[in-house]
Amino acid sequence: MSVFVKRLEEGASTLRRRPRDGRVARLAAALKRLDTQPNLVAATQRARQRLPGDSAYGDPLSTAGARAPDLLGRQLAALSGERPSVVRELGFGALQLWQSLSEAQGRGYGERDLTIVFTDMVDFSSWALLAGDAAAVELLREIDLAVSSAVGAHGGEVVKRLGDGLMAVFERPQDAVDAGREACLAVARVQVDGHRPQLRVGAHVGRPRRLGGDYFGVDVNVAARLVAAADGGQVLVSERLVPQLDPRKVALRRRPPLAAKGAPRGMRVYLAEAVSAPR
Repeated sequence: MSVFVKRLEEGASTLRRRPRDGRVARLAAALKRLDTQPNLVAATQRARQRLPGDSAYGDPLSTAGARAPDLLGRQLAALSGERPSVVRELGFGALQLWQSLSEAQGRGYGERDLTIVFTDMVDFSSWALLAGDAAAVELLREIDLAVSSAVGAHGGEVVKRLGDGLMAVFERPQDAVDAGREACLAVARVQVDGHRPQLRVGAHVGRPRRLGGDYFGVDVNVAARLVAAADGGQVLVSERLVPQLDPRKVALRRRPPLAAKGAPRGMRVYLAEAVSAPR
């Protein structure tokens, strides 16, 4: 009998819990719908545009550091994926504001000027899909050898490799530009399965913060935005490099101001080319 009564009590307890479980599920579903409501997502995105700092904060580039906010940013990106989300935008907005305040107080910068260089292949992903893994790996090895050799020959340091590109730092802007131009020419001579790749380069002077073997900070982001704005075979430099470049070696052509998110507004950009030999 006692066993029977116990079973009845357990059944009654289960029945009492079910309505509550149902209410929780309905509440969770309502909150999920609210989190992805297009008007609310758009409003939070507009609010982020008005906040100081990089309103594109949250992509792999801007959260690549080892600081607590960078780790939180990567976790938030992993949890929310790519779907539009109010919580995602609010979270990134708070981290964006923290980054901006840290940099304004000087905590986001290193102690000395460095020229930061990013390289990238034009349309590599599209070609690799058609060429296959074996050809893609062969091409990456050839490119890495060409680019890293140019960096080393001009006193640069390869900081990290980024798939079809890399990040490097130089003590002198002129060395960075010379290495970038040499790397573009070397890559143009590479050929795999009839494909001739094109390299593009972006360079910016700043005071990135060193953590372990890597560099972080807003100046790193600017250099990365520069390479994204370059065309194949081009070396784009920010206005900070210009006073330190040798006009006997480098001809500069003004480009439209960089309008990428995360870059200083109206920053002047130049295409760095070799000075033509006199005829």
